Amino acid sequence: MTFDPDAIDPEAMPGGLVAVVADDLIWASRLVAAVQRAGATAVRMGSDQDLAFALEAAMAEEPDPNDPDPRRILGAIVDLFGHRYDGVEAVKAVHGAGLPVIAVAQHDDQETRGLALDAGALRVFSYNKFFEDGPSLVRRWLTEPAEGG
Repeated sequence: MTFDPDAIDPEAMPGGLVAVVADDLIWASRLVAAVQRAGATAVRMGSDQDLAFALEAAMAEEPDPNDPDPRRILGAIVDLFGHRYDGVEAVKAVHGAGLPVIAVAQHDDQETRGLALDAGALRVFSYNKFFEDGPSLVRRWLTEPAEGG
């Protein structure tokens, strides 16, 4: 499935779009649900190609603060352990596009978590923390000003 910004109904997105980069069905579903419960619309991307297309669309025009496009991606949540993409490279791509990004990872994989932070992730949450507090974490992330993102 490829991201198509013109196929999205702006009325259905009170909080805007958040890219969910995840190819594991269970974690993708949990991340999407957290975004939706936080009041935004999740756009699931499960491959490098999906993410590249979405970022290209997001960077196509300068955002107009007086006329925000509800189809514009606000940021991304990346599952660092994808099989069809490199999680750290996905973080780097989103950050390089000037968008804020948070990530989820195994709690004991400090090396990957550090690489994601170095690549531009604002935060890296453990799967357990995200499972327990996902909607509130996403809501806070969407409503607080980005720190260095």
